Amino acid sequence: MAKRIKCLVWDLDRTLWEGILSEGGGTALREGVKEALEELDRRGILFSIASKNERAPALRRLEELGVADYFLCPEISWDEKAEGIRRIAEALNLKTEAFALIDDSVFERDAVQYALPDVSVYPETAVRTLETLPEFTPRFITEDSRNRRRMYQADLVRRQAKRRFGSDEEFLRTLDIHATLRPVEEADLQRVEELTVRTHQLNSTGYTYSYEELAEMAHSPDYIFQVCGLRDKYGDSGKVGLLLLKKDGDALTIKLLIVSCRVMAYGVGSALLTQAIRLAVGQGKRLRAEFLETEHNRIMYVTYKFAGFEEIEEQGERLLLEYRGEGLPELPGYITWE
Repeated sequence: MAKRIKCLVWDLDRTLWEGILSEGGGTALREGVKEALEELDRRGILFSIASKNERAPALRRLEELGVADYFLCPEISWDEKAEGIRRIAEALNLKTEAFALIDDSVFERDAVQYALPDVSVYPETAVRTLETLPEFTPRFITEDSRNRRRMYQADLVRRQAKRRFGSDEEFLRTLDIHATLRPVEEADLQRVEELTVRTHQLNSTGYTYSYEELAEMAHSPDYIFQVCGLRDKYGDSGKVGLLLLKKDGDALTIKLLIVSCRVMAYGVGSALLTQAIRLAVGQGKRLRAEFLETEHNRIMYVTYKFAGFEEIEEQGERLLLEYRGEGLPELPGYITWE
């Protein structure tokens, strides 16, 4: 599968705008930049900045040019750009392999590639062709794609608000979180495929399914296929989770449990797992789960173990776990299910 870029980091001088700000430049965006920002933003690509510049004047110029709102967590300082990209990745809860840098300086591009070899780099002349590249071209452009920047901006506001609270649960109870869990419908399938392609840390198997495979399972009586939506007082987070269970005689088997990394702090992964347990218990069936460890998803194995799952079978790298907990687990009290 082709690499997908989730965040494009921009240099400023001679890349985003014409000339050098400290020398009187920066009065206009370079040709093609505004169009690239508008189109890639529509596709759900996030933007940030890594620029060696004075921060306050650079931020003012972005405002004057009418593009400041496009950029999340800008790193404008005299630090090395690789360090800036690491900080951006941490702030957005993304892996650096999902990042790219566009910069007019060969030295800066090479320095970033040396320090972060999984980050893609492009010269400033690539601005006119970015939207034609496969790594910037999702198969579908969904409502969640078009709203992705706003969702991340709302999440950054949440994190700022969280600093006022002593514990995570105390903060979560203030958010007025509402969740839905319902069967996947035809209108959901494009976003469902997007979740399987984009989500790595909170993906229980790392499997990615094609649109056609997902549609077949959504309509099959052999599967229970549900999508989770989430909203709180700061905004609608969209469709953030998937739960796919296969009916296996006297058992239900979790084939896929996915939660968007944007809502990791909400405990949605554990909540979806609790919903699966309650569903199986309600039907008088055992609950099993497939787990295939990837480079990023170890946290999902920990989630299963804390929930009361034990390994019952090992086939190569694939594990089969079964719920051995007692009683009916409680759902988090800070989430209202609708």
